[in-house]
Amino acid sequence: MLNIKLFCFPYAGGSASIYSRWQPYFNSHNGIELVPIELTGRGRRIHEPLYPDLMHAVEDLYELIRNDIKSAPYAFFGHSLGGLLVYELAQKIKQLHIRQPLHLFFSGRGAPNIEIKRKKYHLMNDEEFKDEVIKLGGTPPEFFDHPELTELFLPLLKNDFKLAETNLAQRELNPFKCDISIFSGKEDDKICQEQIDGWKLHTGANCSVHYFEGGHFFLHDEIPEISKLINNALKKHVQRNAGLV
Repeated sequence: MLNIKLFCFPYAGGSASIYSRWQPYFNSHNGIELVPIELTGRGRRIHEPLYPDLMHAVEDLYELIRNDIKSAPYAFFGHSLGGLLVYELAQKIKQLHIRQPLHLFFSGRGAPNIEIKRKKYHLMNDEEFKDEVIKLGGTPPEFFDHPELTELFLPLLKNDFKLAETNLAQRELNPFKCDISIFSGKEDDKICQEQIDGWKLHTGANCSVHYFEGGHFFLHDEIPEISKLINNALKKHVQRNAGLV
């Protein structure tokens, strides 16, 4: 059976471990192998320096997966910052004219060609930054009650936000050839409808949009439904390889 590698990229401040609860939904029986990606500065890569900019991040991630994507079919999933990394990494691969992804899943991220004027989180002072991060819902307020954790985590989180706030709106559109899927929280006030609709310009194939209950971090509460949508989207590639369609 065809085994598709599903590379999953974390949001700002997140590590590969955020996808540990996804593992039961993806296995060899359905032909999809879950591959959580670790960014520098966290998890097993905690001693590696943080990325100075988005392009350094993309180069590093490409080196991590380059052998795998040449030897097996694959897809990308990314939430928030992870969605931006997916976009940039897929653009790099497209320019290299090597094996392209079967499908791209963008979660909690607006289309890069739509610029929305918002506050730059990474430029805030530490107290304001902590308050805004807590409002987003991804970090428990009590986390910042521990000075030793804050001292370690805050620089990483701010650096991730710096990457996530890279402005790509002025770039020329370069649509992908594969299908793309967009996942968004109904109460996510960080993404507007124009940004969701803007994704339709980023593929010459199909663009499907799926909404979930919750805000920016809906993915933690919607794992069964998200995994179902991903499995269904990739199933046709597995069946095609097996001669079932």
